[in-house]
Amino acid sequence: MLQIERRMELVRVVSHNTHKRMVACLQGQIGTDAEKRHKKLPLTALSQAMQDGGNQLGEESLIGKMMEMCGDAENRLASELMQHEMNIEKEILDTLNQLAEVDIPNILKQRRQLAKLVLDYDSARARWLQATKSIISGTNTQALTAKADSLKEEVDEAMNKMELCKDQLSADMYNFFSKEADYARYYVMLLAAQADYHRKSFTLLESVLPTIQAQQDSWTEKPAFGTALDEHLKRSGREIALPIEACIMMLLETGMKEEGLFRIAAGASKLKKLKAALDCSTSQLEEFYSDPHAVAGALKSYLRELPEPLMTYQLYDEWTQASNVPDPDKRLQALWVTCNQLPKNNKANFRYLIKFLAKLAQESDVNKMTPSNIAIVLGPNLLWAKTEGSLAEMAAATSVHVVTIIEPIIQHADWFFPEGMDVDFNVSGMFSMPAPLPNNVNHLTPPDYDSGTIERKRPGSMVGPDVEFYKKIYTGASQ
Repeated sequence: MLQIERRMELVRVVSHNTHKRMVACLQGQIGTDAEKRHKKLPLTALSQAMQDGGNQLGEESLIGKMMEMCGDAENRLASELMQHEMNIEKEILDTLNQLAEVDIPNILKQRRQLAKLVLDYDSARARWLQATKSIISGTNTQALTAKADSLKEEVDEAMNKMELCKDQLSADMYNFFSKEADYARYYVMLLAAQADYHRKSFTLLESVLPTIQAQQDSWTEKPAFGTALDEHLKRSGREIALPIEACIMMLLETGMKEEGLFRIAAGASKLKKLKAALDCSTSQLEEFYSDPHAVAGALKSYLRELPEPLMTYQLYDEWTQASNVPDPDKRLQALWVTCNQLPKNNKANFRYLIKFLAKLAQESDVNKMTPSNIAIVLGPNLLWAKTEGSLAEMAAATSVHVVTIIEPIIQHADWFFPEGMDVDFNVSGMFSMPAPLPNNVNHLTPPDYDSGTIERKRPGSMVGPDVEFYKKIYTGASQ
């Protein structure tokens, strides 16, 4: 019984402390109704702030749209939390409080009551024993005997009360001891309730996240730099990537005669500002027309920051093998075959860029940017190996091959891309067209380099030994 009593006191203390800490974990106001508790939750306040912010920004803002949708999700999470806390309060907190503040204190109170009854019994018995002794030594035997009998009744009554209290206390203490497993179960119930709450919250989030994510993914106003080409084109509904078209349109107007274009570095702050403007999909780029080096730098940055080079990782080996073909005409034919293996979007943007670079090379007398120079400074941004290493290491490893690939493609742009000899660079119609070049300028064959006088046939029209030669090159390389 003493062991049980000591354990009860410990159980009372730890239950009281646990109840106190558990109440502190609740975010709602304990003892209030569901509606009031829901309003007082921090999650509800967060939800309201997000939804108010979303309404202020409006649905034309992605931030506003996301705040509204996520705010609604937070409100639903707050409802789950409110139900969870009310369940915890009813099933666990109230029970722990009953145990620590009512049940065990009542048993301990009975223990103190028993101690008092024992004292009462001892006192009555002592008085009765004293009266019995007085009968033996006294003279008024009758009176003393009557008094002793009265005291004996008090002793018997005190004993009965003491025994009744002792029996009740024993029963309560044994009952407590037998229910220890039930009391322990409440802590398991706490974890089970928490698991159920988190499952419901997780299920709720899983149900709303795909919709929210889809809404975000469908938003067209996303950065172009660092985004995969296909994703950018699909999201923006464009044929040519915005940074490519915008930069080329600006360069066509103010940069074609700029010496060292793509070679001379632009100012860092102006370049950063232009990239940010292009990421916002703006067509208000007038302030950048006066700085063609910044525009050229932005175009190079866009190409370099693509997750996969415009000429693709998949065709890297094919490009390299084609560039190693010794015979110039067969090398062109090998490059043509590889070019036609480019994915549709990559090929369209590569064609657009090459046509511009060929146009730029026509002004090489002034801008000093021959096909060779263009290939040296721009080529490493169009094709690189899928290997680990710094930008400088990858550029060094690629530059030798890429120059021999890009230079002939620029030189023979109209041969590689005969469909629509004259490109309408203003594909989207967002930009103003530059003034046309004088009529005496040959758009097809630049005067500064020899495009060759031999009639080059594409591999599809090759016959006899040429076909076998070309097949051997690729067969040998793949082996």
